[in-house]
Amino acid sequence: MDFDDTPDQAHLRGKTRQFLDEHADELEHADGPYLEEPGTDRVQALRRTQATLFDAGMIGLTWPTEYGGGAGTNAQQAVVNEELHRARIAGPIGHVGLGMCGPTVLGHGSEDQKQRYIRRLLRGDDLWCQLFSEPSSGSDLAALRTRAVRHDDGWHVQGQKVWTTLAQHCRYGIVLCRTDPDASKHRGLTMFVIDMHAPGVTVRPLRQMNGHQSFNEVFLDDVVIDDSERLGDVNDGWQVALTTLMNERMAVGGGGGELGVRSDALIAHAAERLPRLAANQRVLATHELGKVLVDSLAARYTGYRMQTSMERGKRPGPEASAGKLTAVRVAHATADLGQRLLGDDAVLARSRDGDWRWANSAASTPGVALAGGADEILRNILGERVLGLPSDRAPKPTASESR
Repeated sequence: MDFDDTPDQAHLRGKTRQFLDEHADELEHADGPYLEEPGTDRVQALRRTQATLFDAGMIGLTWPTEYGGGAGTNAQQAVVNEELHRARIAGPIGHVGLGMCGPTVLGHGSEDQKQRYIRRLLRGDDLWCQLFSEPSSGSDLAALRTRAVRHDDGWHVQGQKVWTTLAQHCRYGIVLCRTDPDASKHRGLTMFVIDMHAPGVTVRPLRQMNGHQSFNEVFLDDVVIDDSERLGDVNDGWQVALTTLMNERMAVGGGGGELGVRSDALIAHAAERLPRLAANQRVLATHELGKVLVDSLAARYTGYRMQTSMERGKRPGPEASAGKLTAVRVAHATADLGQRLLGDDAVLARSRDGDWRWANSAASTPGVALAGGADEILRNILGERVLGLPSDRAPKPTASESR
């Protein structure tokens, strides 16, 4: 794999850098206040930023042109993303739609759904969320209990979802429901597009330990969904959900391996803080810094390898689980080291201080670790589907045991 830009990529990088420099005052920066209530100035500013970047051809580079995309390559999108990071421009507020919901609609939706939804999703005109986890079925997603029952006027949905990211800001979502309670748990599910403003939908934000409210619980009280909003076949929702989950793991762990605070910020932070430490502490911290940076590079290059595989027409597979596991581990280690380098000053860091980002990142990464499946679930996937190990399911009882 050649990590140097091709001439076309170098041209795209220069063009992107020039655009971002010229429009810096119009774009929202990554260090702004966090999102809270719907309709706030920050939310609207982020939506305008996503629209501006989309109009400039910087979002949806790999998506089909007939729905507003650029029909380009993952490498081109990676170049643009790197320049956005360099310029400290906020990433798309619609990242759940871009990374998870949109690919699911593209893969399983009707032509009418694609025409109605995809361009507006890319531009940030409509924000999307993913309604999967429930209070009694998080890691064991297929055990979900939210029911969808078919009537003459459509599907009536009853249940509760939780940990739904940014649901308080969203117009649409994709919701996985049980449509055949008599079928095995993986075979009785169906996926739908849901209007988050429909009667019967109630969103209640959850306060997290980092002080934010990016997660929500969503109550669905006899919400009616037309059959035209179904994604895939009835009772084939698990296969549709796998598309979402694979893309989610790619979104978390396949884009370069850095979540939250980047390694270059950790290097600058260490250069400023290391001289303040005692000699023995400085040796230990320097050793740990080197380990974090090596792991970060390994995660980044693993992400590049997954992107190359997708360039060659392959779908995200179980290797995305390894990328996500590695990316989360690096994020944990980066945030933890950054906070410990502060020493006693970590106690005094406040939400508007530059030092606060270390504590904020440390408190945020546990939530990211759950996205796309907890670590234990991903390790099972790697063991069974990559290493070929036997399933961890309980063995069936023998004849003597069953008597």
